[in-house]
Amino acid sequence: MKRRIISIDEEKCNGCGACADACHEGAIGMVDGKAKLLRDDYCDGLGDCLPACPTEAITFVEREAAAYDEAAVLANKAKKSAAAGAKPLPCGCPGSMARSLKKPAAMAESVSSGSIPSQLSQWPVQIKLVPVNAPYFDGARLLIAADCTAYAYADFHRDFIRGRITLVGCPKLDSVDYSEKLTEIIRCNDIKEVTIVRMEVPCCGGLEAAAKKAIQQSGKFIPWQVITITTTGSVLPDGVIRYAR
Repeated sequence: MKRRIISIDEEKCNGCGACADACHEGAIGMVDGKAKLLRDDYCDGLGDCLPACPTEAITFVEREAAAYDEAAVLANKAKKSAAAGAKPLPCGCPGSMARSLKKPAAMAESVSSGSIPSQLSQWPVQIKLVPVNAPYFDGARLLIAADCTAYAYADFHRDFIRGRITLVGCPKLDSVDYSEKLTEIIRCNDIKEVTIVRMEVPCCGGLEAAAKKAIQQSGKFIPWQVITITTTGSVLPDGVIRYAR
């Protein structure tokens, strides 16, 4: 049958793996560092992968293709879920491979030289790249932060990253609604609390709105708070912990 289906330009693909993570049906996979449409019958033609691609390598085409097979997709999802606990999720780009970062004991304390040790406990950190079912989300205190906050606030690692799993993004530059992926992260994992750190500029409202929407759509009752950083590097007073279900 002739229908709408995605097409991936291998020359434009940078191998980041964001499209494979955004494809809920499992139609896209990473092969030799490039995104590939693995099975026509897994592609529903709705294009959730398109906005996730940073290089615009994915487009729609009309061509002969097998019909979308929902039963096959569900069976594949069940198979992946059963195996998720036994092995790490595959990522196409080595730089986006999900992993926990173990720090030497000496780095946990401040050093006399005055250098500040990194408090980052996982990789990747970009919302678009992080796998939904990464093992480090289990029991996590989640930090959802705007990209600029770490540059504006000097003690960002000590005050915000330490003890949390960190996700960063910029809705203005990425031009994507993060709420769907954040909803899945919160829904599919045992998240203990959410801290949203944003800049005072209006465009950061998109990140805050996406995080709040994700908490509400997850159907869970968890504490959350919003912390706003000024462009001069201070924290606006608030500190109210809220709950959403």
